[in-house]
Amino acid sequence: MNMKNIALFGIIFALLIIVGFMQSWVVAFGILNLCLLSSIMALGVNIQWGYAGLFSVGTMGFVALGGVAAVVTSMPPVNEAWSAGMLGILASMAIAIATILIAIRIWRKMPSGRNRSLTMAATLIIGFVVYRYVFDPAVASIERIDPAGTGYLGGLGLPILVSWGVGGLFAAGAAWVIGKIALGLRSDYLAIATLGIAEIVIAVIKNEDWLTRGVKNVNGIERPWPVPLEVDLQASETFVAWADWIGVGAVTGSAIWVKLLYAGLFIIVLAIIMWMSEKALNSPWGRMMRAIRDNEEAAEAMGKDVTARHLQVFVLGSAVCGIAGAMLVTMDGLLTPGTYQPLRFTFLIWVMVIVGGSGNNWGSVLGGFLIWFLWIEVEPIGLWLINQLTSGMSEGNALREHLLDSAAHMRLLTMGLILLLVLRFSPRGLIPEK
Repeated sequence: MNMKNIALFGIIFALLIIVGFMQSWVVAFGILNLCLLSSIMALGVNIQWGYAGLFSVGTMGFVALGGVAAVVTSMPPVNEAWSAGMLGILASMAIAIATILIAIRIWRKMPSGRNRSLTMAATLIIGFVVYRYVFDPAVASIERIDPAGTGYLGGLGLPILVSWGVGGLFAAGAAWVIGKIALGLRSDYLAIATLGIAEIVIAVIKNEDWLTRGVKNVNGIERPWPVPLEVDLQASETFVAWADWIGVGAVTGSAIWVKLLYAGLFIIVLAIIMWMSEKALNSPWGRMMRAIRDNEEAAEAMGKDVTARHLQVFVLGSAVCGIAGAMLVTMDGLLTPGTYQPLRFTFLIWVMVIVGGSGNNWGSVLGGFLIWFLWIEVEPIGLWLINQLTSGMSEGNALREHLLDSAAHMRLLTMGLILLLVLRFSPRGLIPEK
């Protein structure tokens, strides 16, 4: 990294330090952790777009699957629910898989024509009816078990750190299926298809209460916790004495310490993914992917299987987003399906990649830090600025009230302004691809 890049990262960390002094260190370290997670998501998108030119806007679907992995892996099982409906769930899944395999076999073995189409349609309809006949009673049995407290299967009760890898596997598996369907499409159609599939994934998570409790959310995703709980630290006389000695108090000290420990874990994961991404980018594989990105026809003429390579890089980038999704749920300690908004947050991650520098891993990390910091801090800064500018106006002044109400929109205004400025003065990003 040259001095310019070091200076850019230095500015970001200086801004975090200013937040620590001006607001609180709890806020500053909270933003740091979210910036680290955003950087990992941006790396995942950069692998798809920066390496291979794949325009996918299904990022939030893969992040949500990572969150589901945290629930399925780490929550304790609800034994009554497993006894009531797990057999039916497994049987219905087996019926669904068998139906799909039979339909594929019919498509491959029968000659094309009306008979093949009718046979396939009949197979799929009959399979769907049988699937729902088995699936619906099983789901009803599960959701009747203490619906206010559980009403779902729970998980496997494994350590939460295991879910980070499982989140990557969930997202990679979904990406493989999606890629098999959508990667033959033109780039604009691919974007529409991946956005639609992401919406479907999130709709399933919101509505399948037996799996994720839907909009009732899953709380207390914490055992075994990867870092100490704040309440446990506050009950420790040693920690309380230490917090009082440095002058922050037990409550603030425990919050800062927990966020620092999470930051350490996230930095380790980011460093591993970054190291692997850099190795891949500078390897013959990375040069091949950039060649495919720049000229698919020429790469195909040289004997490269473009579709297979696109599928490969699509799966890898999605897996990284899935890992970040599991990490986010781990830090929050809860899964809230309603917060996964594909259009809003996928756009934000794309801004990170574009502003930081598409095709450059360090640029994606910088974009993740810069854009998420501004996304969090622009609204309070805007509110403070408007208060200062309108301080001479009376309390009931219509213009003053309008400006104060508009402070909530400073986020979107700032994102658009930054994007325009970067595209005008540094169209390849703040840290361009070499």
